[in-house]
Amino acid sequence: MLLRRIARPLLATWFVTQGVDAVRGPAVHVAFARPAVDTFMQQMGTDKRLSDAQLRSIVVAHGAVTAAAGLALAVGRAPRTAALLLAALTAPLAAASLPARKGGKVPPEVRRERRARFVRNLAFTGAALLAG
Repeated sequence: MLLRRIARPLLATWFVTQGVDAVRGPAVHVAFARPAVDTFMQQMGTDKRLSDAQLRSIVVAHGAVTAAAGLALAVGRAPRTAALLLAALTAPLAAASLPARKGGKVPPEVRRERRARFVRNLAFTGAALLAG
């Protein structure tokens, strides 16, 4: 019981900071999400491309919901629901962070950053599932 009172707020801090960061500075998140969203749209068989304003709105909304769910987890308001919501919100981030294939012309430092981001998102998705 005591462990949960400490562990949940500690876990929630990452989600809250990521959510607030996306709301306050969406440009970085939009630039990161753009290739994954474009690839997803192509795989869905549509030639439409989301505008920067549309993608920015999605990033801001995703950040706001992530921060709110993180706060709910931190204060213990419906912690299981909040944790499962956080896992669902973080899984697409992990998918967007998949490291580039070796055949591409991606600099090694960018490839390392994407791999680190992928592992971090995957770890937090797993942690949120455990908390749920």
